Amino acid sequence: MTATETETETATIADDDDVVRVHPVSVARAYRFELVKLVSQWRIRLLVLACWIVPALFVAAVSQQSTLPSDTLFGRWMHATGWAGSLVVLGFAGSWALPLLTSVVAGDVFASEDRLGTWRHLLVAVRSPRRIFVAKALASLTVILLLVAGLACSSAVGGVVAVGNQPLVGLDGHLLTPSDAAGEVILAWVCVLAPTLALAAIGLLGSVGLGRSPMGLLLPALVALVMQLAQMLPLPVAVRLALPGYAFIAWNGLFASPAQVEPLLIGIAVSLVWAVTVTALAYLLFLRRDFTNPTNESTGRRAITTGLLPLVALVALTVAVVAVATPSMGSGIEQGKVQRSVATAFAHLYRMQTEQLNRPDVTEARLRVTAACNKGGGQVAAHGPGNDWRCVVTWHLPGVEAAGTAIYQLDVTSDGRFVADGDGPKEVNGYFLVRTSTGDAPNPLWQFDGNVELLSTTPKG
Repeated sequence: MTATETETETATIADDDDVVRVHPVSVARAYRFELVKLVSQWRIRLLVLACWIVPALFVAAVSQQSTLPSDTLFGRWMHATGWAGSLVVLGFAGSWALPLLTSVVAGDVFASEDRLGTWRHLLVAVRSPRRIFVAKALASLTVILLLVAGLACSSAVGGVVAVGNQPLVGLDGHLLTPSDAAGEVILAWVCVLAPTLALAAIGLLGSVGLGRSPMGLLLPALVALVMQLAQMLPLPVAVRLALPGYAFIAWNGLFASPAQVEPLLIGIAVSLVWAVTVTALAYLLFLRRDFTNPTNESTGRRAITTGLLPLVALVALTVAVVAVATPSMGSGIEQGKVQRSVATAFAHLYRMQTEQLNRPDVTEARLRVTAACNKGGGQVAAHGPGNDWRCVVTWHLPGVEAAGTAIYQLDVTSDGRFVADGDGPKEVNGYFLVRTSTGDAPNPLWQFDGNVELLSTTPKG
């Protein structure tokens, strides 16, 4: 019995006078039924509790430690503001938690019926494979949104309660007020919903196409891992943005001034295209499956022809479209962009250090900060990622004839993020403690994070 035959067949009860026609169950009732089935599972309940409790405990505990995860984006600011902890959790969630959550929920929503052998009972009860698919997809989406909301709310509340509602230092060194920080943190969590939906759609496709095979359950996590590894490679900008997982890291641009929104918008658009297309593929594959023979070997072949091959074509299409829309097929990391990013961040953080040391304030315009950067000691071309970038920052103080200089060693990753490590003079960017409103903290010019906008079209400097 195929899905089309089941959809058109209606049960009838006949007597001498009339015929009673039984209609399919409504989508709303089927959705409630599927949602109850999901939340009644112990592992789903455990995930919901974990997402709404564990992030708060984690952020509160880490924020009280003497050693912070400074190698994680915004980790070095967890002592200074509660909003940094939520962004640390967001970075971890985009890499590991959300792919695993979509695997457990969406990757198992159809496969569970295959394992239990309950398809015939469900078809008799609902009498519409189309409505079954919609109900299961909506139920899994609801649970996934509940889990993401728990991660966001729990981490934010835990950070604010443990540390306080303080300003947040952006990726270019500028200070965001507590209200601005809260708005940007919420927006960053909203933005990662798009790639999460793309992974959930891949989970639906794997659950439908691979059935009882454990590969269907692991498919979203495996795809996310492959995309994460791809982002570590020196790929062209167009290829990076064409992968649905790019929005998991593109939210970084929200914390610069002005915000670097173009890569983020492209990443969200690509993720939504993937979510819609892959869900449609899963729907078509579901309608064409044979529910009377769960071991039908044609299911695997159909999963390849209807699922895998269109995804390969989708990757090629998105790469081609993004390549036309972006100004360069290179790495996007160029000497001029690195110099501007380092100089901007240094100027903002220099003012912060000046305030903390109770020195006379000076504006960025009067500082006239510039940076001269090279790669590999000037022996290689100054572009692309690497940990061999070196920058000499120069600034001017009003009334002082000699210019100040400071040296930084940079580790620039392929996604444009960099960590600047102070290399002298120690009075400027060495390690020492300064007094802040939240207690003693390391010198803000000692180490800082930054971000190079890969799609920036500003002329080279």
